[in-house]
Amino acid sequence: MRKVFWRLVPLLFLMVFINYLDRQNIGYAQLDMGKQLHISDAAFGFAGSIFYIGYMTLQIPSNLGVHRFGARRWIAGLLVAWGIVAAANALIRDDATLYALRILLGVMEAGFLPGVAVYLTRWVPANRRGWAFGGYIIGGTVSGVVGGPLSTAIMTYANHLAGLDGWQWMFLIEGALGLLLGLVSLRWLTDRPAEAKWLAPEQRDWLESRLEAERAELAGQPHGRIRSVIGNGRAWCLAILFGCALVGIYGWTLWLPQIVKTMGNLSDLQVGLLSAVPPLIGVIATLLVGRSSDRTGDRKKHLGAVYLVSAIAIAASAYVGNHVVAYILLCVAGIIYAGNPLFWSLASSFRAGATGAALIAFVNMIAQFGGLVGPWSIGLIKGQTHSFALALVTIAAFLVVATVLSFALRVPPETPAAGEQAARAG
Repeated sequence: MRKVFWRLVPLLFLMVFINYLDRQNIGYAQLDMGKQLHISDAAFGFAGSIFYIGYMTLQIPSNLGVHRFGARRWIAGLLVAWGIVAAANALIRDDATLYALRILLGVMEAGFLPGVAVYLTRWVPANRRGWAFGGYIIGGTVSGVVGGPLSTAIMTYANHLAGLDGWQWMFLIEGALGLLLGLVSLRWLTDRPAEAKWLAPEQRDWLESRLEAERAELAGQPHGRIRSVIGNGRAWCLAILFGCALVGIYGWTLWLPQIVKTMGNLSDLQVGLLSAVPPLIGVIATLLVGRSSDRTGDRKKHLGAVYLVSAIAIAASAYVGNHVVAYILLCVAGIIYAGNPLFWSLASSFRAGATGAALIAFVNMIAQFGGLVGPWSIGLIKGQTHSFALALVTIAAFLVVATVLSFALRVPPETPAAGEQAARAG
């Protein structure tokens, strides 16, 4: 399993890093782009939300493509496609081109994260998935740590280079990273353990037999046709839970640079550096919470606790009178990033095969209402009240709903990885 981790997870980590970088860098671009192109808060919030219209549209077809054609070609193709579109954001000239490119970027990114989740179920046994999922999903959090300083540095030091503004260079450079990584992944990824020449024959046999036993156990459960996922109550519960969480995650993340900007007379570079600290807290929280979750075999209580702490911190940051205290609370809210690997580890444990792929894609598709609600609602409320306070309380309320649903899930705990190791040692 160490070989599998170090072969696959670092590359998946880089993919998720670029995925979130290309999705969220518009928050930093808006610091200058908004003034130059006269893009209002409401228009920017709407652009942040309509990304998820495209993202939702191709979730299930894209995720079934992973199952049907193999992850290596499919995921690499998505990387190349969204890299091109992300770079094309340098062509934004007004609200209309901003909206069109955000929708198209959402289409090109559709299915990537749930597709990778399905891919890892073909490589990692259930009781190790928190470890593996955390190892690559943390790339999204790290992109928040590195993305702010990186994006604002490009905007600052490449400004007016070759006649382009700094925000245009940022889109071009960071979009090109996705395209290059897609080409690299074609040679590096392997679809299944049986095809992995970098594993010894006995290692391939052990891993295939272990995963086949898990698939056989799930095959004994009632599955029905793929379309029956739509009538699956658990799938809807997971979708609503994650959707409420995404209202907080996407809204808070996209607007974080603007929120930090209101805390003083700060340069773009200072905003980028200060915006990096909450995701850094998220990286640490992801590692600690993921390890604890694997050790105990529990997912849902850890997930509920993450969302509850985030909700309290975000709501409290809205009304404290001191900017330093408010910023510290925003840093505490960075724990919200630890929820994603827990959620996908939980969701991927319910079904296998094509039905499992459809269930994960369906859950992610419906949950993207959080992306529609979060960024847009903050922009609208901020535009009406000229303050982020009520907007932050609103997204905190959605996180409270996610907390309640997390604790209410009827999910038996998985066999703890630590217990398995102890039993093997005994």
